[in-house]
Amino acid sequence: MKILFLVYHGFEDYSGISKKIHYQVKGLKENGHDVRLCYYDVSSDGHRCRYVDGQVIKDYGTGKWAAMRQRMDYRCVYDYCVREGIQLIYARCFMNANPFLIKFFKGIRKAGIHAVTEVPTYPYDQEFNTFEWKMRLELKMDQLFRNRLYKQMDAMVTFSDAKEIFGQRTINISNGVDFDSIPLHNFQPSTLNSQLHLIGVAEVHPWHAFDRVIAGMGEYYRKCGVERLECREVYFHIVGGVHPYHMEHDFRPLIEKYGLQEKIIFHGTLFGKELDEVFNQCQFAIGSLGRHRSGITVIKTLKNREYATRGIPFIYSEQDSDFDHQPYVLKALADESPIDIHQIIDFLNNFSMQPENIRKTVESLQWKYQMQKVVDAVFNSQSASSIVE
Repeated sequence: MKILFLVYHGFEDYSGISKKIHYQVKGLKENGHDVRLCYYDVSSDGHRCRYVDGQVIKDYGTGKWAAMRQRMDYRCVYDYCVREGIQLIYARCFMNANPFLIKFFKGIRKAGIHAVTEVPTYPYDQEFNTFEWKMRLELKMDQLFRNRLYKQMDAMVTFSDAKEIFGQRTINISNGVDFDSIPLHNFQPSTLNSQLHLIGVAEVHPWHAFDRVIAGMGEYYRKCGVERLECREVYFHIVGGVHPYHMEHDFRPLIEKYGLQEKIIFHGTLFGKELDEVFNQCQFAIGSLGRHRSGITVIKTLKNREYATRGIPFIYSEQDSDFDHQPYVLKALADESPIDIHQIIDFLNNFSMQPENIRKTVESLQWKYQMQKVVDAVFNSQSASSIVE
C-alpha cells in the first residue's frame, strides 16, 4: 500500500517527536508498505519548502509571504498524492486546523484517498494555558475549524481511550517503541550502590511535574534530619530542555528551599551514547507526574514505553492500561503531593526483575504492530469508503 505520512514541520536530531515519527514510518515499512514522508522545513539558503523524502515538491520562497503561503497552499501535496497513487494519508495533528486544510482534505476524499489524523495528546486545550499569547491565538483558530476539518477524515488516531474526538470516530492504539534504537539498561552496582539515582527524560513541561520529585527529595532529607535517620544519598538527573520560566518558578525555589543544589543535575538535551551513560548511572526513572494539571486522566505516553523498552523500573501518575499492573511500575497519586522517596527506596529494595524481562512485556507495543492497527482499521471498516461532504 502507498502511504503518505504528512507532517506540518521539520525535524531535529535531538527531538523525541522527530524520532517517534521516523520510527512510525519505519514500522509501516516493516509491514511491507510503500511509505513517503512529507514535511515542511526551511532550506540552508532560507527558502521555505515542502519536501517528500528529502526532495522539494514546492519552494514557497523566502520572507513572511512565503511563511504565509506554506500554511495556505497544499496543492503540491494533493498533486503528489494523485500522481503517485497514494492510498492513505497519515497526518500528525499540529493544532493547525484552518479553511485551507479543510479544502485540501475535502479534495483528497473526493479523489478516493483515505486519510487519518493522529492526535498525539488528547485533550490538549489546557496545555496552552501557560503558552505565550501567539500560541493561544493559534489554538483559538484550531478550535474554530477542527470539527469541520476532521469531518473529512476516516478516523482520528489516538493514544487515549476516547471513542470520539472532535466529532470523528477514533482508532485507539498505544504509543510504540523501536527495539533497534533503545539499548537495554545496564546499571552497574558499585560504591554508588548506597546512593539512589533517579532519571527523568523530557522536554520539560508543567505536566511532567518534576517539581513533585524535587519536593519529595526535600521532604525526605528534612525528615531524616528531624528523626535522625540514616538517609541514602538521592540524586535526580533531569535530561532535556527546561524553559527558563519553569526553571525560575517551579524548580529553583524548591531547590533553594531544601538546599538541593548538588542533588538535582540538569544535563540538558542528550541522545545516543551520552544519554545511555546517564541512564546506566540510574536505578529508577520518572514518568509524567502531573497530567492532571492539563486535564488528562488516561494517556499512553511514549516515555513509559521507552523506559520499559530499556528495562528500567519507573513511576507515573496517569492511567495507562499497558502498565498500570506491571510489577516494575510504581504508581503515584494524581495530585500535587511530594513524591515519597522512602516508597521508591522500599520498592527497589524488593525489586529483582531483569531489564531483558521488562523489555519482553512490551514486544507487542513495537511500532510495526501499532501502525498496522491503523491500516487495518481504515480498510476493514465499511465506513472507510464513505465520502463526507
